Amino acid sequence: MKLSLLFFSLGLTSTLCVNSAHAAMRQYSANQDNSHWEVVKTTKLQCQLNHEIPYYGEAIFKANASKNKNLTFNLDMVVRPENYDIAGLKSVPPSWRAGLPARDITDMKLLKKFDGELDNKTAWEMLSELEKGFHPTFYYQDWQNSADKIAVGVSSVNFKQAYWAFLQCRDGLLPFSFEDISFTVMNYQSNSSTLTKASQQRLEQIAQYLQNDSTIESINITSYTDSYGGRWNNLDLSRKRAKAIKDYMVSLGVDAEKVDATGLGEKRFVDTNDNILGRDKNRRLIIQIAKM
Repeated sequence: MKLSLLFFSLGLTSTLCVNSAHAAMRQYSANQDNSHWEVVKTTKLQCQLNHEIPYYGEAIFKANASKNKNLTFNLDMVVRPENYDIAGLKSVPPSWRAGLPARDITDMKLLKKFDGELDNKTAWEMLSELEKGFHPTFYYQDWQNSADKIAVGVSSVNFKQAYWAFLQCRDGLLPFSFEDISFTVMNYQSNSSTLTKASQQRLEQIAQYLQNDSTIESINITSYTDSYGGRWNNLDLSRKRAKAIKDYMVSLGVDAEKVDATGLGEKRFVDTNDNILGRDKNRRLIIQIAKM
């Protein structure tokens, strides 16, 4: 009986040693020779800083045109998660500072069949760690092999020059997004085809955006008047206003076939015509823009 227990104990120990030997931390990271950073988009609408992680995917920092020009981070995986999980993100010191401990930054949700994403605050923190020479590294359980864990490092080697180009690109982004200009109501001065000052500023914003976005699918321009001046005169005036805006957009390089301009005169009032405030609202032009 004692001999049997001894053999069982030895067998269990042997099994544990074998299982422990099979467990591994699979690591993915660029080294000194293949660490590349590149700014791949440098328009006034989007800036993107890419870093290839060999045999794994890409680390992508992105900023889009908007008031705040916020950043996002995307861990683009060639093989996406099979399950829902959490990846821990740490700032790991470089080898020449190996005595320093790794610092926890945050946790990143791993969603089934999706790349990993992090928000503005964490993206900036990652960039600041990279600037100091540290390596932001993700740790998670391998969804294909329960015995293994994965470590995915973002290398700071060759980072700074590309980072500076990325910051300059971000600084030049437009301070408004497509959502800010996709639906616009503009108003005209009384008895005139001259836009109000605020509407002229908005039209200039739209012009800047159109000059930088080649994916515009259609622009719909609809012009209205108040009830003063006579129905037919107002109809003609609204058509001229709509056409003038269309001609302006075509002069910016927009395909004329993508721009529809309609004047409806006194139709569809949005307020009373009995006072100046109501008439100001009725003298309007609406621009609706759609993307591909």
